[in-house]
Amino acid sequence: MAATTDRTSAIDQVRAYWNRRPCNIRHSTKPVGTREYFDEVEERKYFVEPHIPAFADFERWRGKKVLEIGCGIGTDSINFARAGADVTVVDLSDESLALCKKRFEVFGLNAKFFQGDAEQLTTFVPVEKYDLIYSFGVIHHTPHPETVFEQLRQYCTPETELRIMLYSKWSWKVFWIIFGYGKGAIWKADELVRMHSEAQTGSPVTYSYSFGGVRRLMHEYNVERISKDHIFPYEIDKYVKYDYKWVWYFRWMPMPLFRWLEHRLGWHTLIWARPRFAAAA
Repeated sequence: MAATTDRTSAIDQVRAYWNRRPCNIRHSTKPVGTREYFDEVEERKYFVEPHIPAFADFERWRGKKVLEIGCGIGTDSINFARAGADVTVVDLSDESLALCKKRFEVFGLNAKFFQGDAEQLTTFVPVEKYDLIYSFGVIHHTPHPETVFEQLRQYCTPETELRIMLYSKWSWKVFWIIFGYGKGAIWKADELVRMHSEAQTGSPVTYSYSFGGVRRLMHEYNVERISKDHIFPYEIDKYVKYDYKWVWYFRWMPMPLFRWLEHRLGWHTLIWARPRFAAAA
C-alpha cells in the first residue's frame, strides 16, 4: 500500500505511475501507435501470458455488452471488439487510455471510453447493465478494491458474469520477490511485493490475495470458479532484449511439471463470479 493514508494522494500516485509507463508499452520496438506496434504488443503479450485468451473467451461475448475495468493500452479490449462485443472501457491513466483509443482508430473499431477512478465509477460511467465485467490485473492496484466491487454491482443483473484477475499471495513470484529482493524478510512481504510487482519498480499500491482473501473481498458475489496460472520463466536481462531464454531451474522441468506448478503457485488468480442478489419476496 502507498505510504500515504490520504486516498486522493494515493490515487494521484497510482495515476502518475501508470502514466509514466503504461502497462506493456515496451512490448514492441516499432513506432508507438502504429498498426505494426500494436500487432507486436499483442503477439508478445499473449506469448508471455498465453492463458489470457482462454480466460477472456473473446468470441463468447459476440453481440454482448462488455465493461472492462482497467483497459491499459487495449490489447484485450480490441479483441473483445473484434469478436463483435459492445465494449466500454475504463482506465485511470489518461496516457494509457489515449493509446487504447488510438488502437481502436488504427483498426477501425469502436468502443466507449471513460477516464477515471473505478472507486467512483458511477460518477462518470452511465449506469447500464452488462453481460460481462472484465478486469485483468487492475483492481489490486487501487487503494480500496472493495469499493470497486461495490460500484460494479450497479452494472450487474443476476446473469452478469465477472471475470477478474487478481495477484496471488501464495505464488512463486511472491516467494521470489521476498527471497530475491528482500533476502528472506518475510515480515516485509507486503512492502516488497508492492515495490516489485511490476516491470517498473515502485508501484504505489499492490495487493495480493489468497483464495480466502478473494472470497472475502468479493463477498457480495458468488465465486463460481477460482484458479491460478502464470509463472514468468524467462531470464529478465534477456527478456527485455526480446530473447526468451528460460531460467535454468525451469529449463530442466518437463512442461507438464511446469504447468502443474503454475496451477499451484501461479501469480495470476483467475476468478469467475456472478453477483449475489436477494431473492424476490
